[in-house]
Amino acid sequence: MKDVGTFPKSAGILFGLGLGGFLDGIVLHQVLQWHHMVSSWYPITSVEALELNTFWDGVFHSATYLFVLAGLFVLWRHARSRHLVWSNMLLAGTMLTGFGAFNLVEGLVNHHLLVLHRVNELVPPSQRIVWDIGFLVWGAAMLIGGLALTRREDRIMLERRP
Repeated sequence: MKDVGTFPKSAGILFGLGLGGFLDGIVLHQVLQWHHMVSSWYPITSVEALELNTFWDGVFHSATYLFVLAGLFVLWRHARSRHLVWSNMLLAGTMLTGFGAFNLVEGLVNHHLLVLHRVNELVPPSQRIVWDIGFLVWGAAMLIGGLALTRREDRIMLERRP
């Protein structure tokens, strides 16, 4: 009989990081067009600035794609090497953890430290901080919820062990 392993939490976190980036890039950059990757540094006032921002959006999407591939690799590797105890709640919890971590890091680094862009650059400048803080609060809520869900499911799985 194969060795029984626990669900690889790192896979879910990597999936959450990647999917968080995809949601940000697809919804905020492309669909709503609230900002682009470096639109605070290079405002969209010319075709050249749009091309530059679109290039960096692509670099950003490539990085988020690598997170998803890494998550798939970790999951595949664990699933092939041993029988896994699958858990929908652990997957959801770890993905929320990764998604929330993405929002917090991306929000702190890109919106506040480097000021590459703001969450919503279509609103008056005085209102942009409200959107940036909301983005951080949303990320923190997902991170806390994901950690709580993961911890709860870990306790339940431990109680089920023989």
